[in-house]
Amino acid sequence: MTGQLPGGVGLSALRVYPWEALDGLCGGSPHMHLCCTEAYIVVSGAGRLQTLTTDGFAEQTLSAGDVVWFTPGTIHRAVNDGDLKVLVLMQNSGLPEAGDAVLTFPPEHLTDRETYEKARSAPTADRARARRDLAVEGFQVLRQAAEKGDFAPLEAFHASSVGLVTSLLGDWRNILATGAGAAVDATAAQLAALATGDHSHLRQAAVQRMERPAEEKFGMCGYLNAYPVPGGSPEPPVQPSEQP
Repeated sequence: MTGQLPGGVGLSALRVYPWEALDGLCGGSPHMHLCCTEAYIVVSGAGRLQTLTTDGFAEQTLSAGDVVWFTPGTIHRAVNDGDLKVLVLMQNSGLPEAGDAVLTFPPEHLTDRETYEKARSAPTADRARARRDLAVEGFQVLRQAAEKGDFAPLEAFHASSVGLVTSLLGDWRNILATGAGAAVDATAAQLAALATGDHSHLRQAAVQRMERPAEEKFGMCGYLNAYPVPGGSPEPPVQPSEQP
């Protein structure tokens, strides 16, 4: 498999957790991405998306066919009101799966990477549920403060999040360069080729297919089937040839 998904996106199938949290709502773990926009395409069921940004708290209903997306810095929580299933599109070749996601744990769990990883680890359903509850606990504090007009806790969470991912940035740059960045470079090269009448890249056309991954993991928001990022990078950028 040599080509990427369109634009170098990542793709996952998600069944949002049915477990009830401390506030009586069922669903996943609130968290935030630092570099990636994410989109939910609702496949079936019903639910809500709760978000928290510097504009405050918001909630949107989710039903089959709805599409909602949110940019970096958006704390988001998937609430399951009835068998909510979502197809997730992630910017930058699935960079969130490489660590671009920080859960809204209370501050004492965000002091350093080692402490954070101990709270984040979820090899079992019980651990995944405990992780979710801890993130909801921290999210509630951030939300309550924001609803009172106090965004200092949210700013502190932003700062802690940056500290947690600093050691990962080199790997992220590589993923960007060989993934979404390479896809942009390839398109730019194709445009340059077409401008000269060179259509040789059209001879490289291909059709590819992936089946739904069999492995189901305990994701942050639910039971997760993450599709592999195919190829690692698209075909090398096309260079205009002397003869079309």
